[in-house]
Amino acid sequence: MSRLEPMYRRTCWLCGRNGSSDPLDKHHIFGGSNRRLSEELGLWVPLCHHRCHDGGPNSVHRNAETAQRLHEYGQLKAMKAMGWTAEDFRMNFGKNYLPPDYTPEDEEEGEFE
Repeated sequence: MSRLEPMYRRTCWLCGRNGSSDPLDKHHIFGGSNRRLSEELGLWVPLCHHRCHDGGPNSVHRNAETAQRLHEYGQLKAMKAMGWTAEDFRMNFGKNYLPPDYTPEDEEEGEFE
């Protein structure tokens, strides 16, 4: 497998802050048994440590909707970069995070950005 272009940016993926008052953490989009594959493919984003990573009410580790949104984003980035279908993604990561009614046109219309 080839590596995706790094997703790193100098602002929090969730709130857009620069980390000056709350340091940015490197968050692997797909953790657990998929953490290594997330690292290899560059599927991680910066998140404010307290506010957006694990402390705030909408943080990725405390809010299922935020986590789902990030999983959808990561899956779409992987599928696009690797030329995968949703089934290819599921075969590599063990789960499809996109809604059952997802079509590639949804991405083109900006529904998942």
